[in-house]
Amino acid sequence: MIDRVSELATRIADELHYAKVCKDAGLIGGSGPRTTLQALGAMRRHGGLGGAVAVAALRHGDTVAAVDERGTVTFPDLDRRTNALANALIERGLRAGDGVAILARNHRGFLDATFGAAKAGARMIYLNTDFAGPQIREVAEREGARLLICDDEYLPFLEGLEPRLGRLRAWTDEPGGTDTLDALIASADASPPPKPEQGASVVILTSGTTGTPKGAPRDETRSLIGPGSLLSKVPFETGQTTVIAPPLFHSLGFATSVMSLALGSTMVLRRKFDPMALLDDLERHRATGLVAVPVMVRRLLDLGEEEISKRDLSALRIVFVSGSQLGGELARRALSALGPVVYNMYGSTEVAYATIATPDDLAAAPDCAGTPPRGTKVRIVDDQGLDVPNGATGRIFVRNSLSFSGYTSGEHKEILSDGLMSSGDVGHFDGAGRLFIDGRDDDMIVSGGENVFPQEVEELLDGHDAIREVAVVGVADDQMGQRLAAHVVLHDGRELGENDVKLYVREHLARFKVPRDVIFHDELPRNPTGKVLKRVLAS
Repeated sequence: MIDRVSELATRIADELHYAKVCKDAGLIGGSGPRTTLQALGAMRRHGGLGGAVAVAALRHGDTVAAVDERGTVTFPDLDRRTNALANALIERGLRAGDGVAILARNHRGFLDATFGAAKAGARMIYLNTDFAGPQIREVAEREGARLLICDDEYLPFLEGLEPRLGRLRAWTDEPGGTDTLDALIASADASPPPKPEQGASVVILTSGTTGTPKGAPRDETRSLIGPGSLLSKVPFETGQTTVIAPPLFHSLGFATSVMSLALGSTMVLRRKFDPMALLDDLERHRATGLVAVPVMVRRLLDLGEEEISKRDLSALRIVFVSGSQLGGELARRALSALGPVVYNMYGSTEVAYATIATPDDLAAAPDCAGTPPRGTKVRIVDDQGLDVPNGATGRIFVRNSLSFSGYTSGEHKEILSDGLMSSGDVGHFDGAGRLFIDGRDDDMIVSGGENVFPQEVEELLDGHDAIREVAVVGVADDQMGQRLAAHVVLHDGRELGENDVKLYVREHLARFKVPRDVIFHDELPRNPTGKVLKRVLAS
């Protein structure tokens, strides 16, 4: 009983703390009584996700919500468009709780589909734009999609997928079709749709780097601990302009787009990533923030500090990185080229966030993942579930207000007795409480009786001036049990041989950590969010 009372008191204190953080950032408050009442009414009608657009329109007027390749959309425009789409979908037969699969790149159509379906109380299922046709059909059918919203470019892959409520096109280069979102929006009533029988929910798929992507559903939460945790570490605030480079179907892109909307900030979107176009957008739009996965930061930096220094990036205050391991070498390069503006978040689709590294953290320890924000608990445990001392590697377990409730298949991540969930990674804390990620808990290989985490070798090779990127995997070996294989991409114009790579590792690490195989590539296989597909390399 005492523990429950203490836990409740802590939760209340955390909520009050983050209420102030959110107010200071402009996420809540700052409106007159009439606007506040109207905003509360919108939230009661359509929940946190569906109501967010209406609230932004009320609070921020004609501020631009999004910029894409077709121009600008204001918050009132987006509110009217999503009202109209919700009404059209309801008339089409969509009911609260129905699954709506969304297969779209970064543009206004993704926002229309998301917030329009949310206002109808749908369950949005975000499909990976890199899926092949069989994967699209498998996941859409497994997750119970009754409607598919997709871009034109994916239609050739959708043969055999016939959801009960049909298909709609989110982006098309052939205007005038009746099966487009624009056509539905233009023909439908733009007044607020009726309150759905249940609130909207989302299904974000896991990255699928180790197999078939799983559905990780999340219901809406009214807690301020989630957004407050981010805002307490990263200075996002009302009125900024943020370039969101990762796919919006990914948890990083999705979460930061919703955050931008809630803050009344402008998001800059492009359908396909290009580092020079990204640099152009940062300068042209006087962007205060950039959201990116590490490989995007790497591609930007590969343009060269001379090219970057020619641009006016004086407005840039935040480079928010997540989605895969940043690494110490890339962190150092980013801080050097862009200044003390890099923030690195560690988390996963399942646990949401765990730790956030600030520029000060990265200056002190470039390869760290930062510290847990208030209200988040992170433990490093051994195979018996006991805490390991600082500096010792163990399994990472996390608890916060946004952890998922289990895969749609009914499976779940391992959970400790105190409610902390496995992140699937191993790592350690230093004496300052900073977390370091040592690898995936299934990445460790045993070579000749020695335990090796490939990430240590990757980090070393990433610092070689001839190597652009590298991935190290374990492969079967008749004599050693397993051996390391290094897959290397060189910088243009540079030369390096297999023996050079092995010698470099031998000079810096233990003998048993030297790769037995070195394979050179033009590029590494990655998913759309930049994670290397190690299962492809190991096969």
